[in-house]
Amino acid sequence: MHTLIVVSHPVADSLTHAIAQRIADSVVQSSAESTVEIADLAAEGFDPRFGVADIAAFQGKAPLSAEVIAEQARIDRADALVLVYPIYWWSMPGQLKGWIDRVFTNGWAFDDSGDGNVGKKLPHLNVHLVAIGGADQRTFARHGYFGAMKTQIDHGIFDYCGAPVITSELLISAEPMEADAHFATAQALGRKIVATRQHKEIGA
Repeated sequence: MHTLIVVSHPVADSLTHAIAQRIADSVVQSSAESTVEIADLAAEGFDPRFGVADIAAFQGKAPLSAEVIAEQARIDRADALVLVYPIYWWSMPGQLKGWIDRVFTNGWAFDDSGDGNVGKKLPHLNVHLVAIGGADQRTFARHGYFGAMKTQIDHGIFDYCGAPVITSELLISAEPMEADAHFATAQALGRKIVATRQHKEIGA
């Protein structure tokens, strides 16, 4: 099985990157047959701007850019997609949102022919979401953030494409004292990614 981990954080030695690496290590340690690719959007310089060319491609008036096709190919190679990101202004970073805007295109992630019926084209892709926030649990709960995140991302993006969200994790109070607990959660998630895929293969 192959796992694609997409990380959106501009600082290479951030907690976000450390958590992503521990997820990757745990996946590989849990199964000798597992492979992992980490896509570091900031380091790779992915352009998140949904521009004129992207709109033309969406309307079927132009082909997809080579950059978008390459990202889609990455996902096509994967059995599981993991997004690891910090919470900026109660949402995901703009670069990650732009990656979704540009890469999850009509005809590839979903099929909207304009007749009111939408075909979901990613039911084979297991999705795991790991959001990292700096506020405390009371703050997130008071404002209903976790529910809002599930509505916006789990349902609004991935359910629209038919991709099952297996994990939707919110790691909060991202202070040094919480790092070990977050790393343990990351390692458990790595094992879960492998177990979910193995269960799916047995069920098939």
